[in-house]
Amino acid sequence: MSIFNTGKSLIHKNRVIPVFLTISDDYAPYAACTIASLIKHSNTKKHYRVVILYDKLSFRNYFRLRNLVTKNCEIQFHKITHSLYLRTIVNHCAKKTGAGDFFSSAVYYYRSFIARLYPMYNKAIYIDSDTILCDDIANLYDIDLGDNIVGAVVDKKVENVPEFRHYVENALGVPYNEYVNSGVLLIDLKKMRKIRYLSRMVNMINTFDANLVAPDQDYLNVICRGKILHLSDAWNAQPNGDLKKAKLVHYNLFKKPWQCDGVEGEDLFWDAAEKTGYYNDLLESKKMHSVKETRIKEAQVAALIKKADELSKLKEPIIKNL
Repeated sequence: MSIFNTGKSLIHKNRVIPVFLTISDDYAPYAACTIASLIKHSNTKKHYRVVILYDKLSFRNYFRLRNLVTKNCEIQFHKITHSLYLRTIVNHCAKKTGAGDFFSSAVYYYRSFIARLYPMYNKAIYIDSDTILCDDIANLYDIDLGDNIVGAVVDKKVENVPEFRHYVENALGVPYNEYVNSGVLLIDLKKMRKIRYLSRMVNMINTFDANLVAPDQDYLNVICRGKILHLSDAWNAQPNGDLKKAKLVHYNLFKKPWQCDGVEGEDLFWDAAEKTGYYNDLLESKKMHSVKETRIKEAQVAALIKKADELSKLKEPIIKNL
């Protein structure tokens, strides 16, 4: 743990709602907005513990994130160090440098370490740092998972893009209408430990060395297939949809309100940004975002779809649950 942990650390583990985020230094401003929105919609009678898993974080970002602490919401920082498992993941990611390899950073895999690193918790929430809460996250935490390992929302982009749909069914062997987005997860950590999730995932990486479209998300869907509770779309609502009933908005892939105008739900992001120390920085960053960068993003999406299409034509799944 970092010396910068703040908040009511004496709160008993069974009375706190643990919420995990994973970031690199450049994602700190967006994580701050996520946390600010969480705090805005929190219940003052409940206690929240935000745990930030990171690789590198400047002192400036430490202090800015720490300043978000409230009486009922503490923040902890946990630097992910190079274990044997992480070394395997880092080495695997280093090989992924072709077109469509946009999720090859080891940071995307950090959520897979939560169950192993935090044995004191039996249940937790993971959310991406490009999300904004519109409801009390305690309401997500209170959902009964039953016999399931995780709760998540079916990925609408897979359903709506034929190349992704065929990739999921043919290359992963998962029905497209069961494939979930890993940006918002309600996790039974006890069950994760029981199936040895992390070691199983790393074993699959070593065995198949697969060239996947969305690696950490793909592994989650294959390993937990049949044990995933499908949550309401409201808990992972994405732009270009109906956000009126959204409980959490996820600016997934490349449509980000801090980069371009006209993103559905952008007002929710900027409202949260005003409550952080990053507001002016985010405005300035948006001004600097060029047309060229937007076109690069569009080309990346096209490359991702092309990669999915190519992999979907393989005769059998490229990874299997071991």
